[in-house]
Amino acid sequence: MARKKEAADFTARDWPEREADLLAPYAMRTKDSRGRRHAEPPHAYRSLYQRDRDRIVHSTAFRRLMYKTQVLVTQTNDHHRTRLTHTLEVAQISRTIARQLGLNEDLTEAIALAHDLGHPPFGHAGESALDLCMKTHGGFDHNRHGLRIVDFLEYRYADFPGLNLSWEVLEAMALRSKNTEAVEIREFVGAGRPLLESQVVDAADSLAYNTHDIDDALSAALITFDELQEVDFWRRAEHEVRQRHQQLGPEQFQPTMVRALINWQVTDLLHETTTRLGDNKVQSVNDVRLFSGTLVGHGPEVQSLKVGLEKFLHERVYRHHRVMRMAVKGARIVRLLFDEFCRAPELLPARYARKAENQLQRTVCDYLAGMTDRYAQDEYLRLFQPYTRL
Repeated sequence: MARKKEAADFTARDWPEREADLLAPYAMRTKDSRGRRHAEPPHAYRSLYQRDRDRIVHSTAFRRLMYKTQVLVTQTNDHHRTRLTHTLEVAQISRTIARQLGLNEDLTEAIALAHDLGHPPFGHAGESALDLCMKTHGGFDHNRHGLRIVDFLEYRYADFPGLNLSWEVLEAMALRSKNTEAVEIREFVGAGRPLLESQVVDAADSLAYNTHDIDDALSAALITFDELQEVDFWRRAEHEVRQRHQQLGPEQFQPTMVRALINWQVTDLLHETTTRLGDNKVQSVNDVRLFSGTLVGHGPEVQSLKVGLEKFLHERVYRHHRVMRMAVKGARIVRLLFDEFCRAPELLPARYARKAENQLQRTVCDYLAGMTDRYAQDEYLRLFQPYTRL
């Protein structure tokens, strides 16, 4: 009698069989991938999308997310979110949703881990400053820059530039950009609507940053619990939490509320998405591609509650004078560094100085976009403070 195959006996060649057993019919299967720009032999025991995930995690750009602003600059305290912790939280939530929907978890995780790679220092203020600096040279968009990182700027591998990620991960990164006419985006537009795995990451990104920005704003004393009583979403979640926990200490209240808000949104998202998939008879990836709208999303009630929460965040957190001061300072640093390096490209590190001979502004932009908040501030001091160590 044939011996039953043990887990350790599986190889990458067995992956299509596993996916056939585990994945829903509308999930993206590894065997249907368009592959990589540069052909590579399959790995002995890691699937295509597992390798994508691992390459992203081991990239320099991913590590730099540790010291890049989410909302608060990295020196504010040691506990608030950075781009890296936000990315990990999005990956965690995305994978949970993907598993419940029967989607490709490895592809979902890879897309989530890559979704913020292109962000410059100082958050959206840094992005706006770079876009203004590059106005006559193609502009700057963190989604397009993320593609540039994984296609060209990373240099870990001897056989190809960039990370040589799968077409599906690149497509998910590209379709997040609003500039569909850009050369690097155009090749991904014709495939149709984004894969469900990509749509899951977009939804998880939104619910994660909304909830966690509230958490960080409370911890940084930008807002108070009393002010949050204006927000229907918070008030209704608090009512449920108080009913469930009659005795809840002040140390546990805030994290319990954050968990409640996330759980409510994820549960609603799963229910609404499952309903949409069933009502629209979605049975294949092709059905997803051809569907006119978004299949992964919230129901009307939670969507309305989210809008109210986002309105509060924009008015009370993102426009808070302390956050605005950080943003203005960061944008000023980016602009001054850009102008100085364009004026004197010999001040750039040697690797960038060589590239600047052919593409000055784009090379300076690449250098600045790759900086962490801390490194950008240090460069500013080195260039403009005469007594700072070089």
